[in-house]
Amino acid sequence: MRKFFNIVLFALLTVSVHAQTEADSIAIVSAQWETTITPNQIVHKRATFPDLYKGPQYINLIEIPSSKKLHFNIAISEMKQTSLISKENQALASINGSFYNMKEGFSVCYLGKGKEVIDTTENRQFARCTGAVYVHKKKVQIFPWDKEIESNYKQKKGTTLASGPLLMLNGENIWNDENASFNKTKHPRSAIFTTKDNKTVFITVDGRRQGNATGVSIAELTHLVRILGGKNALNLDGGGSTTLWMEGAPENGVLNSPSDNKKFDHQGERKIPNIIYVYKP
Repeated sequence: MRKFFNIVLFALLTVSVHAQTEADSIAIVSAQWETTITPNQIVHKRATFPDLYKGPQYINLIEIPSSKKLHFNIAISEMKQTSLISKENQALASINGSFYNMKEGFSVCYLGKGKEVIDTTENRQFARCTGAVYVHKKKVQIFPWDKEIESNYKQKKGTTLASGPLLMLNGENIWNDENASFNKTKHPRSAIFTTKDNKTVFITVDGRRQGNATGVSIAELTHLVRILGGKNALNLDGGGSTTLWMEGAPENGVLNSPSDNKKFDHQGERKIPNIIYVYKP
């Protein structure tokens, strides 16, 4: 017990400058995470919080270790549910991708596969598309993004997807309040982050479910990621797109509670055009 409280105290001291409240930090560190480990050493963790960030929260995450056997990719699709795109690409685990035009189905943030530029960032999206994720085989890299970077960006291999805001870079908070309404409103949120020990983490926080899941602001999401050991972190498309999936899991593999059906269950997936996923080649 003494060791446990020492861990909590260390965590609070480490993040006190950035913490929402000490009670929030303690709640995350002391949570009883329901944990499942797959044969590929991919770890699913789930926790329910009755009062975190001033409301109930339902949080799921997938930890993917650095491994020669596990590769990453970004699947580009017609508008389909995350679960379906995942199965079509033989994914082991996945998370929804970046922002998109809901009528036409194209990405409104930069999307490039090797030398091919598939979509460019709409001018009005640069306020929130301040980061990008690059994936190629075993490599996942999260880095800053803006109009100048995009105009000069060249990559011969792998896939790059812009999103945002960029939450953390090298352990430091990096987002700002330029898009204040989007940042401050509590929404379902999705993010990808990397840790100091070279894990890649997909995380979802559900919302829009009164009494079950309130959702979080960008500041709260950043705090959560920091407490969980994030070093570099990027916010993905949230809201009704928020979906975390894992092969072999119940409920068609959907781990969280997508909000489009307005029920607190696993059936409310929204159709989206891209996902980030891990697979075994």
